[in-house]
Amino acid sequence: MLLEIRKTLTKYVRCSKLGKSHEYSKIKTVLILRCDNCNSVFERPISKIQPKRRNNSYFHVCADCDVKRFAQRKGVERRFIWDRRADSTDDISKI
Repeated sequence: MLLEIRKTLTKYVRCSKLGKSHEYSKIKTVLILRCDNCNSVFERPISKIQPKRRNNSYFHVCADCDVKRFAQRKGVERRFIWDRRADSTDDISKI
């Protein structure tokens, strides 16, 4: 789950060929996300996530969780809904 988008200003010092050092800064954009598996909060650089996945329509999993196991479990949940009969009176929004 996408919680917020944060921008940070980072300053660096580099040395030129002539030996002079000077400062430069970079603005980095970081996404703050909540893991859909373990509910921990983690951050990821915006450049590492595809633009279409930067919303809450997709699941986000932290580095501590097993992504493949999470995907398999979500597939089982979806198959349970897909295997329902069309004339069933069960409300699938509560599943």
